[in-house]
Amino acid sequence: MKSSNYKVQKSNFQIFSKVAKLSMFALVLSMLSLTAKAQTADEIINKFVTTTGGAEKWKALKGVKMEMTTNQGGMEIPVEVVQLPGGKMYVKINLQGKEITQMAYDGTSMWTTNFMTMKAEKSDAEATSNMKLNDQDFPEALLDYKSKGYSAEYIGKETKEGAECYKIKFTKKPTMVAGVKTDDVSFYYFETENNLVIASETEIKEGPMKGQKSTSTMSDYQEVDGLFFPFSISQFGQPLKVKKITLNPVVDAKTFAFPAQ
Repeated sequence: MKSSNYKVQKSNFQIFSKVAKLSMFALVLSMLSLTAKAQTADEIINKFVTTTGGAEKWKALKGVKMEMTTNQGGMEIPVEVVQLPGGKMYVKINLQGKEITQMAYDGTSMWTTNFMTMKAEKSDAEATSNMKLNDQDFPEALLDYKSKGYSAEYIGKETKEGAECYKIKFTKKPTMVAGVKTDDVSFYYFETENNLVIASETEIKEGPMKGQKSTSTMSDYQEVDGLFFPFSISQFGQPLKVKKITLNPVVDAKTFAFPAQ
């Protein structure tokens, strides 16, 4: 009788031992999977930074000036964008020979031009506060993203713009939308063949298009003094063709400031 009980106990122990090993194995696989996913996100982003010139060159950058054109109703419109450290930037367009500052941010306040009155108007406190959250993003939000308090997660492979891509969920600091703190999430698509970002998506949080996706695409990467930039861009369905990029431009600080009325 004792021998029989011993055999049963031994059998139960063996079964328990196997189940425990399987559970531990599954746990280890799960942990390895999570680790691999995190490492893959970092690997993809690091390859992108390296492919486009390397972290050292990007960190040495003191400013970028992009001269572009877009087409509106058959009319070619020159567009000039300047970005500097600290979030300073402006977007200017030229309409029939008249230069108009579409928006500008001097690191403290943001303003736009009202196209009805053609007068400069300061943006509201919420829009300015949200803009200020991007102060550390120059020259690239993905560069050293963890030190900025951002996170990245590898989602998997997906076809975008006809190409196989790595899809990354990129989360920045929450923004305010109509007084409500809202997650700031974007999805980046890195082409598997060359590690370049060819698209990004984000959800529109307010206005008549609320809930819809806003997609930007980038292509035709070209080298400018050792760094690679897309020379063909589409934002909000509006194509932009880059004509010239100037690195470390000399820009008068007054250009960003709200004009005296």
